[in-house]
Amino acid sequence: MNLLELSHVSAFYGQSQALFDVNLKLEPGEVLALMGRNGMGKSTTIKVICRLLKHRGGTISFDGRDIAALPSYRVARAGIGLVPEGRRCFPNLSVRENLIAAARKGLWDLKSVTGLFPRLGERHDQMAVSLSGGEQQMLAIGRALMTNPRLLVLDEATEGLAPVVRQEIWAAIAKLKKETGMAILVVDKSMKELAGVADSAAILETGRSVWAGDYKALTPEITDKYLGV
Repeated sequence: MNLLELSHVSAFYGQSQALFDVNLKLEPGEVLALMGRNGMGKSTTIKVICRLLKHRGGTISFDGRDIAALPSYRVARAGIGLVPEGRRCFPNLSVRENLIAAARKGLWDLKSVTGLFPRLGERHDQMAVSLSGGEQQMLAIGRALMTNPRLLVLDEATEGLAPVVRQEIWAAIAKLKKETGMAILVVDKSMKELAGVADSAAILETGRSVWAGDYKALTPEITDKYLGV
């Protein structure tokens, strides 16, 4: 059974339609790359999954359960952990306070998160606002992991970061895949790095699903057609 499934989903911002026909399937333990040019509906799809935006058509299920009527906090409790675009850490809370703010019992606790990102352990009592962009991104990922999700959603987790920090983030994602079997939905433009972790890919164009399949099946023709500038 699929862990996450979207079928013919449509969504609007006010009177403006953003999603027209989005279809996704994600199995337990799978890493799915959600791809597309800027403005094609990737972040909107994530908002719909996490119930930050209501959809108007289609169905959304998580672990076999229809989650359309659930508020966002209950979706999080059901097992979806979001690392939002732009990080959005609580600026006036310490690293530790950010991590425990929404913590739930499970594999991921302060010890395991700081083991994945040692810098967070070094800055335990430091205010989030004083961290570098890369450290804030690590904190955002750690905060999501502390909810002990079954599905981790990463929206542009490496965007705007220094190359060395980007590699740390990708190494952490690879470690999560290898050692935890956690399902991961990742939005990113770095095809080389995605190739090292993604099992499958789904491509959106103008709010519609236009391609889905094994990541290794992405040909230059497909990427030029749907992902090229």
